[in-house]
Amino acid sequence: MNDQALLINVVDVEPVSIGSGMLRQEYQTYQNLFQAQPPVVKQYLNAQASALAEAIIKGSHQAQFTLPDRVEVQTEGMGIKTVPLPADERGQQVGGFVRQFLRSDLRTALRLRFLELEHSINQAVSTGSVLLRHALAMHMVYNMLPSGKTVFYEALEGEEIPSIPVKERVKPRSEFTANSDSALIERGQKNSISEEVQVPYVEAARYFYLPQWVTLDDGGHLLVGSLAEAEAYIASMQHYLSVLHTAVGLAPYMVADEQYQHKRYGMLGQLVNQGRALANFEVEEIVRTIQRRAADHELDRGLSLSVPYFNDQTLTIETFRFDVIPSGRVMFVPAFVVLAVRAQGAKVAQDTRLDHSTRRHLLAELGTLEKVFLR
Repeated sequence: MNDQALLINVVDVEPVSIGSGMLRQEYQTYQNLFQAQPPVVKQYLNAQASALAEAIIKGSHQAQFTLPDRVEVQTEGMGIKTVPLPADERGQQVGGFVRQFLRSDLRTALRLRFLELEHSINQAVSTGSVLLRHALAMHMVYNMLPSGKTVFYEALEGEEIPSIPVKERVKPRSEFTANSDSALIERGQKNSISEEVQVPYVEAARYFYLPQWVTLDDGGHLLVGSLAEAEAYIASMQHYLSVLHTAVGLAPYMVADEQYQHKRYGMLGQLVNQGRALANFEVEEIVRTIQRRAADHELDRGLSLSVPYFNDQTLTIETFRFDVIPSGRVMFVPAFVVLAVRAQGAKVAQDTRLDHSTRRHLLAELGTLEKVFLR
């Protein structure tokens, strides 16, 4: 499955009211129904949910699942009773060649099949489908993603997504005793018994939800070994949010789940912060490359720039491309960069395809280029 496609509009999946309302009521109803099932039925549903979740994340075009052989249902005047499911309606298959040809992902196919089953005239089939969909969404939120620290972010003025850690509200524990503030590694011993060694994270990383995925500090310094490694961590954070987004796509009422909100808040702020920081870092790399190539007279045949920036709407690092010097034999002069950046900045400031915070972020990067080459 294409994670980037799943991230589109993930920022918009925000409930109007989490603590009350229809979504909260719906969530609690399904959670109570699931908890009312016998242990063997819950175990079976969780196993089916795990297999389906794996198929979705792997990008499979088809999947099979089987509803439980019996469920506990609410009946009028009789309370809860056990009802068997028809054997010929338990096994289900979704996706396949037609879906692949139509470029319809498995998540969409599953959502439609669950909807069909939940409208079945057979109450046991309908309930079984509701329970499996709930188990799938819960599995994706609770079991597929690591839990992080309790963090607090604040939004920059005029922005909607909190992404700046509020250090005063977080009280770091000991660097040597707090697992949440340390990475655990295994050190092999001669007697084959491994010993866990705690390696504390740097101060800047410890104020984020998952410190192990923090790639740059608040000064823009790379905390990992390479740019490729930093990009891999950004991809991990994007994947994390895409899993949450998929869970809500399957069961919209999951926005009322506290664990969902905790994980989404923590990872969204971290991704926006680190995505912008990595884009800024790459801009500085571009500056150094231009200066080096200019010194070697390698830019006298033209220059085009692809400036990376973090898009808050798609939650991805994209590029803004423009020409500084057209192809030809024109000697490179730093002022050309300044003029080109100013012209592009005027366009970006009025580009309504980007939201306010993304425009401001990109304009700041263009301002960095202007400042360097204006000297």
